[in-house]
Amino acid sequence: MKDSSLALPIVDTALEERLRSRLEQVETELLGHVQSEAGFVTEAARHLLTAGGKRFRPLLVLLAAETGNPDADGVVTSACVVELTHLASLYHDDVMDEADLRRGAESANARWDNHVAILTGDFLFSKSSELTAELGAEAVRIQARTFTRLVEGQILETLGPGPDDDPLQHYLRVVAGKTGSLIATSARYGARFAGAPLEVEEALTEYGEKVGVAFQLSDDILDIASESAESGKTPGTDLREGVPTLPVLIARKSTDPGDARLHELLDGDLSDTARHAEALGLLRDHQALAEARRYVLGLTADAKKLLKVLPDGPVREALEGFADVVAERTA
Repeated sequence: MKDSSLALPIVDTALEERLRSRLEQVETELLGHVQSEAGFVTEAARHLLTAGGKRFRPLLVLLAAETGNPDADGVVTSACVVELTHLASLYHDDVMDEADLRRGAESANARWDNHVAILTGDFLFSKSSELTAELGAEAVRIQARTFTRLVEGQILETLGPGPDDDPLQHYLRVVAGKTGSLIATSARYGARFAGAPLEVEEALTEYGEKVGVAFQLSDDILDIASESAESGKTPGTDLREGVPTLPVLIARKSTDPGDARLHELLDGDLSDTARHAEALGLLRDHQALAEARRYVLGLTADAKKLLKVLPDGPVREALEGFADVVAERTA
């Protein structure tokens, strides 16, 4: 039975209890790591931390660590590193997106202002860097490369594709940088600091990249396909706001004359309710939606194949289960 309080589907009771206990330890340490001598800095840094979140990245660290010694030094610290990095990116993202809400609460930029939000994100990045230094030079190198990809992904998203770029390939590169990179590092850290074999570490890193990208792309599909707010937001929100998503980019590549009306709508203003509803209906009936699903299913299938380096058991089952959950979200 899937436990709703954990971001990964865990069917083994003993594994679930171990992960829950260690995740509570991570939560406690995170609160300590965002403590500052200045009370206001602590308040701002804890704002999103205490607003909730699934803690998927630290949980993946802890689960990957089950492939070695999960109690080894560095496992919990590296779980804190990835979550602090993720939190920091959220503060910056909300400024970039001019968001008013995050995790059901006021975003930091809405509660205070952009300057506070940016500097708080910087503070969290610096705390993440301090912790990474405790893990050694190789961890610093991995974290630096991850951070490079995160920032590069954000820059590419902000600039958009160039005149000679394929918009779809550009978008996939953005998703890999902004989402796949940190999830890949989460799996890598767990295996590495638990002392898992290099073969396992490399396989789990690639697994994390693929399943992370697939998870983001499944959100793209839900934005078009969901009939209710089951995806956590109003269906067609990205479409209305002109945010590129996988089904839309695939549809744009179509040369079928029958798609002329859809292309016209996609090139126009979709803030109009009638035009938005028409575009959403056309996309739901378009082969691009099925193609997007096939792409995500291919990613999750490839991710599961990488898990063959692991023995049969609850850890492999949990990782396979998460890939299955991502695939099922697109059905």
